[in-house]
Amino acid sequence: MMVDVLIDAAELKGLLAAGPVGAVHRAASVLDARWQLGGPPGRGEFELGHVPGARFVDTDADLAGQPGIAGRHPLPATGAFEAAMRRLGVNNAGTVVVYDGRDSMSAARCWWLLVYHGHGDVRVLDGGFAAWRAAGGSIETGVEVATLSEGDFRADPGHLPVLDADGAGALARRGLLLDVRSGERYRGEIEPIDPIAGHIPGAVSAPVSGSVDSDGKWRSPEDLRGRFASLGAAGGRAVGTYCGSGITAAHEVLSLRLAGFEAALYPGSWSEWIADRSRTVATGPEPG
Repeated sequence: MMVDVLIDAAELKGLLAAGPVGAVHRAASVLDARWQLGGPPGRGEFELGHVPGARFVDTDADLAGQPGIAGRHPLPATGAFEAAMRRLGVNNAGTVVVYDGRDSMSAARCWWLLVYHGHGDVRVLDGGFAAWRAAGGSIETGVEVATLSEGDFRADPGHLPVLDADGAGALARRGLLLDVRSGERYRGEIEPIDPIAGHIPGAVSAPVSGSVDSDGKWRSPEDLRGRFASLGAAGGRAVGTYCGSGITAAHEVLSLRLAGFEAALYPGSWSEWIADRSRTVATGPEPG
């Protein structure tokens, strides 16, 4: 396990046992990022049960800007993200642990944003809340306690590589751009969300589900390395990821890091790409 990225349930238990989290313990923050595309909002699940001391982070409100020509979930403004993290008790020092329901698809977005904005110690709970419950972790219900001290997190953007639409198109032609949506959406056979189906010409299909096992936990670094090498991530080749709106593409960035590859995120993703009708769209399987 790469300790700078993941944490398991047993390790999180130890971290929580070291002292109270959130209200008075400035060494750690735990964020619950449960979310699913199309709803319902994750706060209801949070209130039914969450890791003790966790704060609920709203993917749509806290981890994205307003939808528009930059996509359905563009990056939040730096000041807005900083304010959200401070409100949730995040500090510059100490560990931040992020989790979602199971497979870390939305937790990885929070991880990416915190690392991109300069936080030095952000971990994702491998297997999410399901793994926490399976490990016998204690559960807190209801809303957050009102005694949380505001954090001192200072957002400093630019610590991870990003792509704009032009950069994504160029990378698809000259490097490796991974489309992490389902194969059916990549091929343009279905498109349940965006008005145009298909993929960025030259992109390679690499569904994000291929990086986790049946329990929603990441496959081993060796397995991941083999998977991405088979897709063309080798020899120092530049790699980027995109999805529908930049949420699950962050999961692929994290998976690639576990495998030993650096990858850039295209935050606007497919929803931004198709906002400009002059951009070319491809359908069907990958060539050859």
